Amino acid sequence: MLRPWQLEIQLDKKSNTALYLQIADAIIYAIKSGKLSSGNALPGSRQLAGLLLVNRNTVIEALDVLIAEGWLITIDRKGTFVADILPEILLDKKRKEPKTVDDSEVKPHLVFDDGLPDSRLAPMTDLARAYREIFNRKSRWQIMGYSTEFGTVDFRKAIAQMLNFKRGMNVSPDQICITRGSQMAMYLAAHCLFSQGDYVMIENPGYKPAWKAFENAGAKLLPVSIDGDGLNLVEVEKYLKTYSTIKAIYVTPHHQFPTTVTMSLKKRLKLIELSNRYGFTIIEDDYDHEFHFGQRPVLPISSYENAQNFIYIGTLSKIVAPALRIGYLVTTPENIRKVGEHRKIIDVQGDNIMEEAVLHLINEGIIKRHLKKTNLIYKSKRDYFESLCNQHLKDKITFSKPEGGLAFWIVPNSKIDVAFVCQQLLSKGIKIINPENFSFTDSISGFRLGYASLTEQQMEDGIIALSEFI
Repeated sequence: MLRPWQLEIQLDKKSNTALYLQIADAIIYAIKSGKLSSGNALPGSRQLAGLLLVNRNTVIEALDVLIAEGWLITIDRKGTFVADILPEILLDKKRKEPKTVDDSEVKPHLVFDDGLPDSRLAPMTDLARAYREIFNRKSRWQIMGYSTEFGTVDFRKAIAQMLNFKRGMNVSPDQICITRGSQMAMYLAAHCLFSQGDYVMIENPGYKPAWKAFENAGAKLLPVSIDGDGLNLVEVEKYLKTYSTIKAIYVTPHHQFPTTVTMSLKKRLKLIELSNRYGFTIIEDDYDHEFHFGQRPVLPISSYENAQNFIYIGTLSKIVAPALRIGYLVTTPENIRKVGEHRKIIDVQGDNIMEEAVLHLINEGIIKRHLKKTNLIYKSKRDYFESLCNQHLKDKITFSKPEGGLAFWIVPNSKIDVAFVCQQLLSKGIKIINPENFSFTDSISGFRLGYASLTEQQMEDGIIALSEFI
């Protein structure tokens, strides 16, 4: 029976109050103050007597009083417990007014996320089998100790091979650090690059969690607008000529977050040229490279041979399951050393067992087959979502059918109060991310609607509800 570690009771044997009453009062106080809760088991009378250095009969007398007053109950052959229904005296605590539920507390039954995969498709059976095989190995003890702060060597080799074969890069395992998701990679990149007062250019609209990581490292943000083919490089050049301490630019060129725009080849090459000339680092967040429905995905900026200053960030969480926090950071040998130093401060190493399990899925071809299957499913969902927009929001919105990624970016043709729309939909149990979450300063009129985790019926219900407010 699970009991409290130790019930701290101070007795004053010189007091005029009987010891059994002091014990009873101390237990009542522990219940009132929340140290003991309904259902908690008390130590046995013999054990409690030993802790308090009193006669066992004294403890029994105190417990009898508490049972009689309704503070405690006894269960045969199990012990003594704090009662589920406590005496009325407890109701004399601060009485709070009934809390009114506002729209922000409504639990939605339908959520348009920012582009998460369908967790129901995750290869959990294969992953569970991989874990079992790992723990059945004779050499399983070898993965139970400490490893390097960069991640297991075999896993980094697999990531390097994937990047070199599938994304046109030319990197070695020594240039890779495995992280607990892409957000940790962002944090490490920020603390590797920035000092207090440095500047970083960011996309606007863009990904605020990355901005927070940069600001946490002491950097100041310079917003750059997004055009139909990606980053506005005229603004980038103006910043470079104005500020001397610009250390980096953060971009999502494959499927820009949140607008889904793909940066053109011309702009990619120009950005590399500017990076080489001014010496700033291109932080490339390729958060959903695997989900592309065209002929083939566009290769990362970091894959170009003339890209001298880069940090490339990716994730496997969206491939396997969002709950598995597993990302990676790729950069130059000089930067990777700094990344390792910072990693050891916050996390000595990654999850060796998870890395081994995912490595097993890669080596067995399970990841490859899973991506092939899910991309067909997500492509079908994307096409259905497009048909719903054309059917229910025709002439009300402007959007481009995304070639990849798991979300649409739709812009109302007329000016609307986007915050009001989000609030009204939430009152109906439908949650849409407020576009203000993507904006640096001024509010933007556009909605990022993730579709991959929804059923066709949910998609239709959500679009029909949205059409009432646009």
